[in-house]
Amino acid sequence: MLLTPGPTPVPEFVRKAMADVTIHHRTPEFEAIFAETRELLFELYGMDEVVMLASSGSGAMEACITNLTHKKALTVNSGKFGERFGKICKAFDIDYTEIKNEWNVPVSVEAVVEAVKNDSEIDAIFIQLCESAGGLRHPVEQIAQEVKKINKDIVIVADGITAIGVEKIDTSNLDAVITGSQKALMLPPGLAVIGLSNEAVAKIETKARGFYFNLATEIKKQRTNTTAWTAATTLIIGLKEILSHIKENGGYDALYEKTALRAKASREALKAIGCEIFPQSPANAMTTVYTEHAPEIRKVLKTKYNVNIAGGQDHIKKLIFRINHMGLVEDYEASWAVNAVELAMDELNLRTFDGTANKVFLEQMFKGN
Repeated sequence: MLLTPGPTPVPEFVRKAMADVTIHHRTPEFEAIFAETRELLFELYGMDEVVMLASSGSGAMEACITNLTHKKALTVNSGKFGERFGKICKAFDIDYTEIKNEWNVPVSVEAVVEAVKNDSEIDAIFIQLCESAGGLRHPVEQIAQEVKKINKDIVIVADGITAIGVEKIDTSNLDAVITGSQKALMLPPGLAVIGLSNEAVAKIETKARGFYFNLATEIKKQRTNTTAWTAATTLIIGLKEILSHIKENGGYDALYEKTALRAKASREALKAIGCEIFPQSPANAMTTVYTEHAPEIRKVLKTKYNVNIAGGQDHIKKLIFRINHMGLVEDYEASWAVNAVELAMDELNLRTFDGTANKVFLEQMFKGN
């Protein structure tokens, strides 16, 4: 049972669609698929433009840094992926300043506002909606709203790699939102998507950078339902299938509601058996538990109860475990995961098993208690 926060399980109907005969990317047949997928992405994002890239999410992060920072970037670092924005700036010798917090602490609106007011060179802000290194949710929409009051020309770029497809995001003040195929979109790795505002597109067109990740080139091509370079044809076919399936089976709002309920039920169940939730503001993409017994719990879950969850990275590598809620996770899978955690804790003499986790999960999920 794969419950890591990416890659997530790929549904069987998507795997079957991607297993069909390979088609050439410069054909009317694929252009029709590409056009339909673009329209579905417009519905998902609610933004003015969308771009698909044959890369991981990190490629889209690089593209946004290089194409949308014309003077100086402000990056928010509360984890491995916020840190990555800064590393990309360094790699391209792009001037930047960083707000750094502990991995369980969301950045404050006030800290970003102060940074912007004190540095008129900042023309782009890069932040995670969900910092998946610890499952943290930043107040991105509130930050964007306040920054735009100060200077509407500052572009706000949000890493939504573990947020798009998880929750409804207010993109009204966001200029670029990134996601990757292997998270809530339930596909294999290798496809990135960026939603863009008209203002971001205009800025890109005034000073686009790069070759492969030149967003001006891609936008121009993708508006004609093709790509500048070889398209990730199989993944785009799979993306069309999964987005169509969601649309035809209750829509995005129903998916967001179910994901949020599953996340809340899991957190409450784990808290009921003495687990400490790691981030101060948990995202619904995953539940992250802080414990020095994380490696042992993960090992028991995988070897004895067939549950594969993720640990941490860097200084918290052995201090957290993360359980995925993204995608079409079945209720019985989420229920078994928290039950297995309690069983593992019993085996490690951390707590006597009495079924509390499963009971609380089911109450929260189905009774609303």
